[in-house]
Amino acid sequence: MNQTINKSALFNGSCFALITTGLSFSIRSGILTQLGTEFSLSGEQLGFINSMWFFGFPISMIIGGLFYHSVGPKNIMKIAFVMHTLGVLLTVFATGYVGLLISMLCIGLGTGCTEAACNPMIADMYSGDKMNKMLNRFHMWFPGGIVMGALISKFMTNMDLGWQAQMGVIMIPAITYFILFYGKKFPEPKINEATSLSSNLKAMMSPLYIFLIVCMALTAISEFGPGQWVEIILGSSGADPMIILALTAGLVTILRFFAGPVVSSLGQTGVLLGGAIFTAIGIYLFSVVTGPVAYLAAIVYALGYAYFWPVMVGAVAQRVPLSSALGMSVIGAIGMFSSGFFQPIIGNWIDDSTIENTAKGLTGNALELATGQDTLQKMMVFPIILIVMFTILFFWQKGKKPAAVAAH
Repeated sequence: MNQTINKSALFNGSCFALITTGLSFSIRSGILTQLGTEFSLSGEQLGFINSMWFFGFPISMIIGGLFYHSVGPKNIMKIAFVMHTLGVLLTVFATGYVGLLISMLCIGLGTGCTEAACNPMIADMYSGDKMNKMLNRFHMWFPGGIVMGALISKFMTNMDLGWQAQMGVIMIPAITYFILFYGKKFPEPKINEATSLSSNLKAMMSPLYIFLIVCMALTAISEFGPGQWVEIILGSSGADPMIILALTAGLVTILRFFAGPVVSSLGQTGVLLGGAIFTAIGIYLFSVVTGPVAYLAAIVYALGYAYFWPVMVGAVAQRVPLSSALGMSVIGAIGMFSSGFFQPIIGNWIDDSTIENTAKGLTGNALELATGQDTLQKMMVFPIILIVMFTILFFWQKGKKPAAVAAH
């Protein structure tokens, strides 16, 4: 007897898996100071511990994409659960620096497996506008998880609950997704040819896919760049940097939930072009305003980048369907690698601006404010380039029916 596909359980399981990712992102950040004190770690060592999460994520995404059709999403998610569990346990029982490096690598590998399995699975369960809506509703749980994790970590820290207990919270959504996936039938690929690795690679060599790869590199740093440096860049602006971070992540969560009608009315290319324009305006406002007005800039900025990641993944699924799971995994991995690649460049901008403004006689908060605003103005280059690229994409794809839809 053929088992029917329980789309609701699979989709909800995917969301809890991404909540696990979001919690691991923010709780890991929230306990860094405690880990440094507990194990007498330097800032550089804490930085390397942090980097293991970003390192494991894209590696497992690419490997998962390569073996998606041979191993299957169910088995990839089993590996994700094992890696998440190992990561939490190894962190809780760590005795030093090396143990923490390994534990964070495991968590990164688990989060990458989640993206590698769930993105193509959702694309195979739904099509057209429904697929765009469900991909956005899936990806809303990454910022949603970050907000939850930040609040949980802050509350537990204020209650003098240790970092071990905070790490244990990550297992709640992890166990939930394991239960939801257990014993379920997973969907088959929509297009048989998409299971061929040679077909995947051929599709990934197409001009459109390569163009989307470049766009993804710039959308990722436009999204993660200001957020990663929010404390340093906006710390002297008169607004609370962590409230700005929570405000943007919370708003993005809500926007992604209601993405369906937005993408349906504007189309993928229209949403991406509009997002690039709002992102550029938001970063510009950050670079010139101070005080409470910075919260308005945060809203504009969130409106800009909210749909970048899920719509880029959806564009690959619909417009380059033969790239299949591998194409979706690689484009996500490129986004993560890009975020890591540009971080030292942004750091160098901050250093250079600090030197220049110090030479002008600025000190204290005035120096930090001027440095932050200079750096943000340089960051505008990313969405400005995207405005040009998405304008090209808009006219390039205008009137073309997405290939995934045409295949039906």
